[in-house]
Amino acid sequence: MKKILFVTSEAHPLIKTGGLADVSSSLPKALAELGQDVRLILPNYGALNLNNQVNFCSEFTVGTHTIRLLETKLPDSSVLVWLIDCPEYFGMAGNPYVDGFGHSYANNAERFALFCRAAIEVAMNRVEIDWKADIVHCNDWQTGLIPALLSMEYECPQTVFTIHNMAYQGLFSGLTASVLQLQPELLSPDGLEFHSMISFIKGGIAYADKITTVSPTYALDIQTPELGYGLEGLLIYRNEDLTGIINGIDDDWNPEHDALIAQKYSVKSLPDKVVNKTALQTRLNLPVDENVFLMGLISRLVEQKGIDLILDCFAELLSLPIQIVILGSGDKDFEKRLNQFAAAYPHKMSLTLGYDESLAHLIEAGADVFLMPSRFEPCGLNQMYSQSYGTLPIVRKTGGLADTVIDTLPDTIANQTATGFVFNEESAGALLETVKRAVLLHSFPVAWKQLQTNAMTRDFSWKSSAEQYLDLYESIE
Repeated sequence: MKKILFVTSEAHPLIKTGGLADVSSSLPKALAELGQDVRLILPNYGALNLNNQVNFCSEFTVGTHTIRLLETKLPDSSVLVWLIDCPEYFGMAGNPYVDGFGHSYANNAERFALFCRAAIEVAMNRVEIDWKADIVHCNDWQTGLIPALLSMEYECPQTVFTIHNMAYQGLFSGLTASVLQLQPELLSPDGLEFHSMISFIKGGIAYADKITTVSPTYALDIQTPELGYGLEGLLIYRNEDLTGIINGIDDDWNPEHDALIAQKYSVKSLPDKVVNKTALQTRLNLPVDENVFLMGLISRLVEQKGIDLILDCFAELLSLPIQIVILGSGDKDFEKRLNQFAAAYPHKMSLTLGYDESLAHLIEAGADVFLMPSRFEPCGLNQMYSQSYGTLPIVRKTGGLADTVIDTLPDTIANQTATGFVFNEESAGALLETVKRAVLLHSFPVAWKQLQTNAMTRDFSWKSSAEQYLDLYESIE
């Protein structure tokens, strides 16, 4: 049994801004179910959604800051959660990383450096809790200093650093090094220094014993100039320690058990799926029509997700016999343009800005297809959720989308492996033609039902992913 400290900046349902939160909840649970001693640690944000009892655990200092270590449990699990309580850094309500205007907090470097140092004190058993980690599993730039700082410790735990998205690197002014009191040994070009700046993510990549990312294809993608963001050389250098492991999906996203949808269903009761379609149309004031081709999209409305590709062909899309439902928020210009389309086509389109968990589940259950035309996608979860609901994904061939969606082609139809629709070219035209292909096939109910059956019987469970992580932990020498 390994003692694993899973370090993250967010975890569902405590706090969530994206897919990292889902992984940070589901993977620790799956590891615990495999008999591992897993503890989850994250900041005690003012916006945390805490339903379980919170207990005081310990008090210690990091630099000039007094830290209270609080303890609770991940809802519906046995996984212990430790919260780093430092109100002056984490006590604000709202988003963990940005203010109400979408601007990064000016002191993010100090905030997450403190979090990293506090997590190290816990991992090294220096906070009077009688627990020392064997493995410290770090996630994304917010935890990237941990492998670097642990490299300066004696008899430290082994480290794994997971890259969920290379686009977010935690880059700060080189002057930050003195503010953070980083050791000079860490500040070379082989360490945290990156073009005269400090890179938190580079700390994880350069110093962790093993590096993972969230799909095999994305592990290759980030070793290219297009998606390596200047760190592709380091990733190529560390290639033998770099592994891609597909994320699993949680059983919360299973139409047989989903309490948030209008009608539960399974692959054996697929006709019941349509109840969710009409419920979705009713909820969003769209004309109720169980036969119309209904497309769903749940996403951050940013260029990475290909929102501009959709907008560039939106008039043509909306001329097709379809309805489209969008849930998300992001770039204000994209939000404005989508609002204009929603106002012009109220009978064909619904736009909900923000995030609504119950609506997200109903979209997954009620739509015929799920649109995910990402420019890049490290893993992606919604395309896997969609398949479990028999909602066929339309995706671009990149990262985890390439690894998890099998295109509908004559041979994959024949051998019953097709689970969605895939296009290669990063263009509005390629997206539009793929939607047209899906609309055409939707008019053949027998063939469509077979695609749904193929999709719903795939195994995207977290158990498989957790077993791969456990093998990785065991492999560290």
